[in-house]
Amino acid sequence: MAVYTKLNQNKVEEILSKYNLGKLDTFKGIEEGIENTNYFLLVNKKKFILTIYEKRMKSKDLPFFSELMSLLNKSNFKCPAPIPNNKNKTITDFEGKKLMIVSFLEGKSKKNLSPINCKSVGTEIAKMHDLTKNFKLSRSNDLSIKSWRKIFDSVKDKCTKIHKDLPKLIDENLKNVEINWPKNLPKGIIHADLFHDNIFFVQDKFSGVIDFYFSCEDFLAFEIAICFNALCFDGYKSNLSFNVTKAKNFIDGYTSVRKLKNEELDSIKVLSQGAALRFLLTRVFDALNPVKGSIVKIKDPIEYLKRLEFHKDSKNHENYFF
Repeated sequence: MAVYTKLNQNKVEEILSKYNLGKLDTFKGIEEGIENTNYFLLVNKKKFILTIYEKRMKSKDLPFFSELMSLLNKSNFKCPAPIPNNKNKTITDFEGKKLMIVSFLEGKSKKNLSPINCKSVGTEIAKMHDLTKNFKLSRSNDLSIKSWRKIFDSVKDKCTKIHKDLPKLIDENLKNVEINWPKNLPKGIIHADLFHDNIFFVQDKFSGVIDFYFSCEDFLAFEIAICFNALCFDGYKSNLSFNVTKAKNFIDGYTSVRKLKNEELDSIKVLSQGAALRFLLTRVFDALNPVKGSIVKIKDPIEYLKRLEFHKDSKNHENYFF
């Protein structure tokens, strides 16, 4: 989430005139995240989130995101539900951009998840994977391994500004991942961005998942690899360490719903290395290509170097969970 398109009260009210939600009480821009413009809305004492789609977002993908959230919500998976406008459409045109209003998910994200939190997230994500296999939806992963070399080529001449050894480190890991990437693992629709700020808790109990705008078809085990990178490293960026207890709890929760195949276990190391590389590359790109006039917190790429070091040195899945 972020703020690129600045709205005043008149503009927000103009948007709300396209919906049957009532009178605006208050609104506020949300700065966290990097992809789209987001506002918190209070309308007739009810809470909503307004998202205006920017930057890397493709208009053709929006129906997929909307339908995915709608279907998950109707299947009792805890996530925001898109709100239909006066034309019974969930996607609205406004001043040359597309937007969506979704229901507000109660709860807050946690900076550091406990092992028990990780177990509950693992359980819920496996439930999500189990649900989405029945959805007749399809979207390829624009940020899959096929895209990483191109992103690297676009930043390698400038990324020494961030760290002098960055081109060499990225190139070494990218070559290693490209050689060892699996080909035939179980696939399905994954969230693909399960960082702590996209997972909500109420009184330390899982309350839901937000921000499905990277969701796509990919290896289900790649979701696990993303979660290991996002949720299971502790400490500061220069001294991060992998928390095996958190990872073990996540896997215990996940496998209580969906058992992992041997080939998925065998691929955990390279998938985790690839997930670290994917987020390192997009963070490097965003750091080197800031959007003028945006209110956004650029996320630090450097913390991913320690993650890559851990993954590169790991032998197999037993380094991640017993």
